[in-house]
This record gives sequence, structure tokens and C-alpha cells, in this order.
Amino acid sequence: MPRGPEAAAAMEEDEPELEAGLEAALELAPAVQAAIEQVFPSQDPLDRADFNAVEYINTLFPTEQSLANIDEVVNKIRLKIRRLDDNIRTVVRGQTNVGQDGRQALEEAQKAIQQLFGKIKDIKDKAEKSEQMVKEITRDIKQLDHAKRHLTTSITTLNHLHMLAGGVDSLEAMTRRRQYGEVANLLQGVVNVLEHFNKYMGIPQIRQLSERVKAAQNELGQQILADFEEAFPSQGTKVAWLDKIDRRYAWIKRQLVDYEEKYGRMFPPEWCMTERIAVEFCHVTRTELAKIMRTRAKEIEVKLLLFAIQRTTNFEGLLAKRFSGCTLADGSVKKPEVPLPSTNPFLEDETGTETDEIVIEKSDMDKPKKSKVPDNPFHGIVSKCFEPHLYVYIESQDKNLGELIDRFVADFKAQGPPKPNVDEGGAVLPSCADLFVYYKKCMVQCSQLSTGEPMIALTTIFQKYLREYAWKILSGNLPKTTSSSGGLTITSLLKEKEGSEVAKFTLEELCLICSILSTAEYCLATTQQLEEKLKEKVDASLVERINLMGEMDTFSIVISNSIQLLVQDLDAACDPALTAMSKMQWQNVEHVGDQSPYVTSVILHIKQNVPIIRDNLASTRKYFTQFCIKFANSFIPKFINHLFKCKPISMVGAEQLLLDTHSLKMVLLDLPSIGSQVVRKAPASYTKIVVKGMTRAEMILKVVMAPHEPPVVFVENYVKLLADCSTDTFQKILDMKGLKRSEQSSMLDLFRQRLPAPPSGVENSSSLSLSTPTPEQESSRIRKLEKLIKKRL
Repeated sequence: MPRGPEAAAAMEEDEPELEAGLEAALELAPAVQAAIEQVFPSQDPLDRADFNAVEYINTLFPTEQSLANIDEVVNKIRLKIRRLDDNIRTVVRGQTNVGQDGRQALEEAQKAIQQLFGKIKDIKDKAEKSEQMVKEITRDIKQLDHAKRHLTTSITTLNHLHMLAGGVDSLEAMTRRRQYGEVANLLQGVVNVLEHFNKYMGIPQIRQLSERVKAAQNELGQQILADFEEAFPSQGTKVAWLDKIDRRYAWIKRQLVDYEEKYGRMFPPEWCMTERIAVEFCHVTRTELAKIMRTRAKEIEVKLLLFAIQRTTNFEGLLAKRFSGCTLADGSVKKPEVPLPSTNPFLEDETGTETDEIVIEKSDMDKPKKSKVPDNPFHGIVSKCFEPHLYVYIESQDKNLGELIDRFVADFKAQGPPKPNVDEGGAVLPSCADLFVYYKKCMVQCSQLSTGEPMIALTTIFQKYLREYAWKILSGNLPKTTSSSGGLTITSLLKEKEGSEVAKFTLEELCLICSILSTAEYCLATTQQLEEKLKEKVDASLVERINLMGEMDTFSIVISNSIQLLVQDLDAACDPALTAMSKMQWQNVEHVGDQSPYVTSVILHIKQNVPIIRDNLASTRKYFTQFCIKFANSFIPKFINHLFKCKPISMVGAEQLLLDTHSLKMVLLDLPSIGSQVVRKAPASYTKIVVKGMTRAEMILKVVMAPHEPPVVFVENYVKLLADCSTDTFQKILDMKGLKRSEQSSMLDLFRQRLPAPPSGVENSSSLSLSTPTPEQESSRIRKLEKLIKKRL
């Protein structure tokens, strides 16, 4: 319809509003825009959501020259607009008929559904009529089929009933005639047939047949038992005393052989009748032996008990070889544990075999290991009855070990200490090997007898005599020191002259100490092995009660005492030389020469003692190292204490002392390998002690050599070199320099001012050192006491 001028003017006026509305309508959500781009992908800039007209125009006309083509571009855009208008018009017109077409299609679909429903209903009616017709046709056939099935069941049941009735009659007749071979097959068939009538037991006739079968079974059982009792006449079960126990086992062996020959084929192999007879014999024997041993407990001797146990364990081993143990009803029989292979003598396989006696000699230690014995399911099946009487064995071992220790003591007194033999590197006392061999024998015996409480009782006995051996044989034979202060007594003080030597241990005594130390180390290691072996042998529930730590500590004490004796002996031998050093007039020394005589004396003693000790402790190198460390810890403080006694000291005297100190330091550093053809590097722990201690001695002498003027510089040098905050030590340094009391007083004041303030509530270092004397001060007091005694005597 043509538009008038007014309409055109109105449209022109509404164009801005229309454009704004179109722009608002075209601003789609980002998700909608993404979906449109996915369905209608386009590379045209006009299709972009962020289309910019200005940028698009600038793209078409980037330069002024390109404006020459503006008419062509405008024509293309107009052509595109017309095409879009045509497409939109076609789509709009096409949508006008969609609603009408949809309604028409829906009506046609409804009509088709009604027609389909009618056809389905017609088919269902016809199917029901057909099913009814089939039922009427097959009704008579089903009746005939049920009749056939019932008839078949009836015939089968009557056949089974006939078989059951005939079988029961035959079973009763064969039972009366004792035809067991025929009865065995017939009875199984009757029982199988009877199972078909379980649901008919309400019928009296069927119940009567079932009762007749049970009665026949009971009668058969009674007859067979009576026949067996007649075939195996029981003899009187008389139990002889323990000395005849081997005859009892010989008797059952013969009986089992006869049974196998005569009656073995009468029973199925899976019944294991021979093993059952043997197991029953074991139960009866255990019960009867327990009764007779309770009655005659006072008559049980250890040899007789061990004899009976040995014969019993041999018999149990024979049963294990012959039978599998499948008939053992309970799991109470304990299977022995198989020990692990090891080079430890206490970890050897010590399970007894079939020998006449349980005897382990010393030579057994050198024998090759025996093969492992397999688990014995019959272990303890008879021998458990002996366990309540094992106290006899424990008491016997207590007595034997006591006598053994007494014999060791007597032999040591008779034979005396071992002869010095440096080549062997310190021999272990032979008595300790004998002791542990006997321990091994006892442990093996007891583990074969029982792994319960008797093993705990035996462990207690072991502990007792390990301690006795440690104190009576080892500690009891250590050479006695005459005094704790370096081995000096009043008698030795009376005989002591200037420069004389104090009494020392002889070569035999030194070798004896080293031998006892090596023996204690062997006992310590072997006791630990013994504890491990006992824990393996004893029941798992009793393992926590096996503890030999106290006995190991005892041997450790013996080792420590032995090392202390060696240290005290060498330390005491050096005392006269140190005393001579402190008595020298060091203020009168005019020139520095070679090392002083007292240094030569100390070195001589070291060279005499240390090689002997080292060679005799060659097998226990770690304890030789301990000896060296303890000697250094004892000698160096004593040497420093005697340095403080050297007063006053001139500059030359201090230089000589410094030279002597360096010589002693070199000797001490070389002490572990002194006099040895094989030079070994000293352990770092020992070297650290020597360097630290002797360096302190050198620093003391260097402080003494330093000038005391000006005092402030001297105090600073003292603190720097010694780092010692003790006023006592500083006082001793001043005494060594020979300063006057007035000079010392000013020096002490400067030193105290230099010291850091002590924490609140804590006394100053001087008072602490006075209240708690150091080892150096204690040694000084002892020496003063010795001098006072000499002077008065």
C-alpha cells in the first residue's frame, strides 16, 4: 500500500528511536552469541557482535584515493541489503502457514492413533479366544501327564520299598551269620535307599524299617567290638620303675610289628590304625609314669631320670620317623624350634639324636655342625611327665657347678698364675672354656627335657656361678695393690730413698692381669651368646625372664678393674720421677740441655710396661686403647700438678721444663705403638686427650716465661693462653714466677677485675675451687700426707 507524505515524514522522525531500539535488541547475552557463532560460523565483519561502523568504513576507505570507489561499495551494500530483505520476507511469509499446517498434522495423528487402538483391541480379543481354545484342547493332555508322573513315582517308590525290605531282611540274616564282608556293601546300599524315605517317616511301616536298620547297625558295632576284643586279648597294664623303661618301648615296637603283619590289611590305610595304637600307648605310658613317679619321688636320682628321659626322647624320635602325627587330636604337643645357622658355639644345632646318653664333651665344640633335625610332632607326648621332677636335675647341676668352681679355685692356687707368653697375645684362662662347655651341656640337656620353667631355674643357676666365677676366679686372683695412692705403704715410705723406685708389678703379675682381662672379655661376649641361646630354647612366653645383663655388668667391672690396676701400676712407677722434678732447683738452672733425668725415667717405665701390656692385650685391642686413654687422663693432670710445685722457676728453668714437657708429649703421642715393630697411628680419641692436656702444660710454662711487666699485659696473656678463670691457678702461676706477695696482690686484683661477673646466687670461681677440690688438689694433699708420715717416722 503506498505511503503518503505524512507517513514518510513520521517514519523519518521515528528513525532515531527505531535505531536505538534495534541496537538494544541486537545486544545479545555472551552465551547466546557464542551459540550463534558455533551454529552459524561467519568471517564477515558485519556479523561480529562488537561491530564498529567507523572502523569498518576506515577499513574500506583507508586513503583519500580509495574514495573513488565509493559508488561501487555503496552499490554492493545496497545489493546485500536487498538480498537480506528478500530472505527476511520469505522467512516471514513461510511462518504464516506453520501454525495451520501443525494443527492439521495433529488432527491426522489423533485419527491414526484411534484407528491403531481399535486394531490392537481387536487383536487382544482374538488372542484371548485362541488361548481359551488351547486350554480346552490341552486340558485332557495335562491330566494324562500328571497321572503318568504319579504312576512313575509310585512304581519307583514301590521298587525302593521292595529293595529296602529285602535289604533289611538280608542285613539281619548276614549280621547273625557275621558275614562282615557282604554286610559292608549291603549296609551302604540300604542306607542310601533309606534316604529316599526320609519324607515318608510318618508311615508306620517305613518307620519300622528304619528302626530295624538302626538296630542292625548297633548290633553290628557290638559284634565287631566283641570280635576285636576277642582277637586282641588285653594283658595287664603293669608299669615298671624307670630303670626298666627301655623294655616298655621295646615291647610296643614288637607289638606294632605283629599288628602290621596280622591285622594291617583289615583297616583302610587312611585310618592310620598303627599310629593310633602308638599314640594311645604314649598317653597311657605318660599317665602311668606320672603316677608312679609321684609315689616314689624320693627314689628318683639324676642319672636314673636322665636315663629314662633319654630313652623316652629316643622313642619319640622313632615315632616321628615312622608316623606323620596326623592322628594327634590336640595341638598341645610342642614342636621344637630349629635354630638358625651361626658361627656362635651356642648357636650350633644341639638337638639330641638317638644316642644312648646325653653327653657333650669339650671336643664337641670342634666338631662340624650336625644337620638340622626336622620338627617332631611327638616331642613331649611321653616326656612331659618328667617335667615336674626336673628339680632333681637342677639341684644336681647346682651341686656340680659349685664343685667345678671350687676345683677351678684349687687348680689356680696349685698351678699358680699363667706363665708369661707374649707370643700368644694374652692367653684366656682355660677354666672359662671348661665352664661354658659345661653350661652348653646343661643347656642342651635341659632343652631336651623341658623348655618351660626348668629352663628358667637353670638360668638362675647359670647366673649364680657366672658371678662366682667373676669374683672368685677373676677378681679374686687379681694382684692386690698396697694402697690406693699409687701403691705406696708406710713400709715402702720407710725404705724409700731419694731417687729410688717404688714397688711395681712383676712381669708375671702384669701378664696375669692381662690374662684375667682377656678372660673377662671372653666371658662377657660368651655370656651374651648364652643369653641369646637360652632365649631361643625357652618357651616364647618365658623369654622376658631370661636376662643376664647383671652378669655381663659383673664381667665389665672385672675388665674395668683390670685396666685400672695396669694404669695405677704405670702411674705409680712414674711418681718418683715427678717428685724428683718438683724437688729440683729450677731457679738455679743456667742453661738448657737435653731432656732431664726425670723425663728419661718416665720414658723408661713406659717402654718397660706398655709393650708387655700391648702384646698381652693383642686380642683385645679396644681395651688396650682404653688403658692408654685412662693412663693419659691420670698422668697428665698429675704432671701438671707437679709443674705447679716447681717454684720458683727462672727463665732458663722454664725453657728446660718446656723442652721436657714437649719430650713427654711426643712420647705420650707415640705410647700406643712404643717399642713395636709395626707402627700404628694412635686412635684419634687418645691423641685428642694427649694434645689437649700437654698443650695446657706447655701454655702454663709459656705464661711463666712471659714478663710480668706491665701487669695488665701479663694478665691478658694469661687469659689468652690458658683461658682459665680460676684464681687458684693464677696464684700458682705467680708462685712459679717467684713474685713477691705485694706484686701478687696487685696482679690478683687486676685478674679479678678481668674476670666476668658471676651469675647471681653462684659463688665465685675461687670459692668453688676451694669447696670442691680437683683431682690435682686431692693428689697434692695425699703427697703432703705421705711426706708428713715420713718426717715423723
